[in-house]
Amino acid sequence: MRSGGGGGVAGGVAGGAPFEAATGDGPEPVDAGLRQEEVRTAFAGLLQIRRVTGAEGPAVWEREQPLRAVSLALEASGVPPSAVDPETGRRTAAGYRTGPGEAPGLVRVTWAGPPGSRAPVEEAERLAGCADVLEGLGWQALLYRGPGRRRFLEVEPPPGGASL
Repeated sequence: MRSGGGGGVAGGVAGGAPFEAATGDGPEPVDAGLRQEEVRTAFAGLLQIRRVTGAEGPAVWEREQPLRAVSLALEASGVPPSAVDPETGRRTAAGYRTGPGEAPGLVRVTWAGPPGSRAPVEEAERLAGCADVLEGLGWQALLYRGPGRRRFLEVEPPPGGASL
């Protein structure tokens, strides 16, 4: 789902709702152009938090809400999120999917798609691209193989604290 409680970056979006980065479990956006602008604005807010606090990697906000921060970083970098039809619950688009990792503070990133898509074939390359994006922003991303030999990333901020 795109929602997950408050705490969105850079205020709200049209209609006053808080911005939520795509996790790959929500519907495709109705207005892709508006969505891109919302993502750009939210990501600029995240980068401003880093500048103001002097954080060289994930800032406190990102460390406290890693799922939102990782999802926003991927979406802002142009990596497509997967999507789900809200009526049927079936995947409608291939892309990243983010969720909680095995331990607090970890984020799991998978590559998901509808049946018949090339998602399983593309996952190694696509997840490597996700890792590059996240590592470029100061996150640690390790690639693993899980059940069914499907690959996934475990993402976490680097050890140590961040600036307030």
